[in-house]
Amino acid sequence: MQDNLAVKNFMIKIIFISDIVGKIGRNTVRQYLPLLKKKYNPDLVIANAENLAHGIGFTSKTLDEMRDSGVDFFTTGNHAWKKAGSDDILNDKKFPIIRPANYKDKRSGVGYKVVKIGKKKLVVVNLLGRVFILDELESPFKVMEKIIKKAGTKNIIVDFHAEATSEKVAFGQYFDGKVSAVIGTHTHVQTADDRILKGSTAYISDVGMVGYSDSIIGANKEQIFNLFLEKGKSSKKHDLPEYGPAEFDAVYLEIDDKKGGSLKMKRINKIIEVKEIVSKK
Repeated sequence: MQDNLAVKNFMIKIIFISDIVGKIGRNTVRQYLPLLKKKYNPDLVIANAENLAHGIGFTSKTLDEMRDSGVDFFTTGNHAWKKAGSDDILNDKKFPIIRPANYKDKRSGVGYKVVKIGKKKLVVVNLLGRVFILDELESPFKVMEKIIKKAGTKNIIVDFHAEATSEKVAFGQYFDGKVSAVIGTHTHVQTADDRILKGSTAYISDVGMVGYSDSIIGANKEQIFNLFLEKGKSSKKHDLPEYGPAEFDAVYLEIDDKKGGSLKMKRINKIIEVKEIVSKK
């Protein structure tokens, strides 16, 4: 019993939720996250918030909604500044949120934060890939090296928001043994390559999404068909139902607080029938 207790005391347990898309995504988190927290009893719940509000960007209201549903900390991506008020939110210390650290120009907010979990310390980092996204970014590799030098702990989890799997795999392998986990986001399609690398870094190319399951990466199918068939431009607003079948993608992590490596990574993929909220009044 003492040995098991010691292992537990040296462990940080994390649920990382993939890109939450629109209101149906938020309703999915509201409905399913409490069940996951009861099962895994995490120390920290992190979610990617760049698609929270109508599928593009976030607002203070949508962030508060997710905090009320059990999310503790938020990462973002290339849509971090799509909504009015984003600068104020990213600069407001009351919001536990970060944006990609490797923009060349001066932006609001910060690219990483230290999260205290009791006496334990975890650094959460957000980086954006350059392949097929934004060439004018600083190298995520070089920026990450600088962050590691400043971190003051081996317990580091990275949301690498990138398009190309080659860039993601290269990033994971390069920082194997230097960070606790590299978690890919952005494509909204969960990959089946979750594993612990040789240096004890947990890795997955993409966690997936939380959103309407009968969609194309969380967006209305007809709007996307129009893009590929060259019938017109897709609306920036995601015309999706608020309830119905939804996909919930996430990973569960166990990090060795003393050594900084990951002990376990479990992929979570669940189709949920999201029900309408019934008022108790």
